[in-house]
Amino acid sequence: MRFVSTRDPGESATLAAALQRGLAPDGGLYVPERFPRLVGADFGTAVTLPALAPTFLAPFFATDVLAAELPAIVAEAFDFPVPIVPLAGGDDVSVLELFHGPTAAFKDFGARFLAACVTRLQRDRQRPLTILVATSGDTGGAVAAAFHGRPGIEVVVLFPRGLVSPRQELQLTCWGGNVRSLSVAGTFDDCQRLVKAAFADRALAARRDLSSANSINVGRLLPQACYYVYASLAGWRRTGRPVSFIVPSGNLGNVLAAVWARHIGLPIGELVLTFNANRTVPDYLASGEWRPRPSVATIASAMDVGNPSNMERLRHLHPDWHDLKAAVTAVGVDDDAIRDRIRIDRVRFGQTWCPHTATAAEAYARFEPARRAAGPWVLAATAHPAKFPEIVEPLIGQPVPVPPALARLLERPRQVTEIPASLGALVAALP
Repeated sequence: MRFVSTRDPGESATLAAALQRGLAPDGGLYVPERFPRLVGADFGTAVTLPALAPTFLAPFFATDVLAAELPAIVAEAFDFPVPIVPLAGGDDVSVLELFHGPTAAFKDFGARFLAACVTRLQRDRQRPLTILVATSGDTGGAVAAAFHGRPGIEVVVLFPRGLVSPRQELQLTCWGGNVRSLSVAGTFDDCQRLVKAAFADRALAARRDLSSANSINVGRLLPQACYYVYASLAGWRRTGRPVSFIVPSGNLGNVLAAVWARHIGLPIGELVLTFNANRTVPDYLASGEWRPRPSVATIASAMDVGNPSNMERLRHLHPDWHDLKAAVTAVGVDDDAIRDRIRIDRVRFGQTWCPHTATAAEAYARFEPARRAAGPWVLAATAHPAKFPEIVEPLIGQPVPVPPALARLLERPRQVTEIPASLGALVAALP
């Protein structure tokens, strides 16, 4: 299996090279040169995510230098629970809790998997690898946790100053060692622009080996697809029907993983993307006109993305707008509706949502009864509500218990460097 650039199919790489490079040399994003075909029966009697993942991932690792290490990589990366929690109320709807990893967000799946792969690839390399990661909240903390202390790897996290939650910022800046945290005077889109500009800087590339741990790296997307394999097979085996998902979306890496899993043959029905006030994707699906724009700040800060990178991969798979519009639907949810949904579902279901997961719950609540009844439906719960106490706790009227792993991170000392949103400042701040 080789991976090709979204911009030039002649620009190809092995999986190992794609993981290490992040971006293709032409600035495109790596995608599989072909997709394997897998159906439910191919997974035998396996039911857990760690047991299912090797079967799903094996075709992508075939003939690669990492192929023999795939079982060990999976065991190392996916060592925390992934509950599927049914909601009361009569309809077949559940919550896929993706926040039980070390940093209490779904980004732990991809970050830990990528770290396990890259660490093995670095064993025989003389020059350290510098990983650049732009974050709107959760990605940077997950990547920092996954790579912290790993030999031969430096991590540089860029986040928009004042535009992440206080607890997210603590997670981004509590590391030191081989992790450097940069507070950028700008938006997430500025951070993402700086990362891409760094990759395009030939002089910088000559001085150091660069890679990315954003969802522009295919090594983030493949492991995220595994939890859609797990949840879709669980629902399909129980009901005999495809499982539909509602996915909070920002840079589109999470839902792209679901799109790929469905394209390969997993029993996945509808894919509903939910957004906050950043409506670039909903507007595109409504009009057919792609108009990236500056992101706006919302209480669902990890989704504050105005120019999502993974739209390039979505349009590569579905180049016709009508085809893409048939493949996914999108719902926008503003801050007031997020707050209302957190309040309502705390009473209705006894569930406490983070602001991002609340967008998925709100989309489901807007469905007509017949659509809800056509389940099974699964809401992707992307972060633990304890990461957003200043938003959630006043709405539910009580404290949100902090998971032990997150509590340990919040006790670490803070280390951060402030920079303007310029490539020169980023280069000067590199370790």
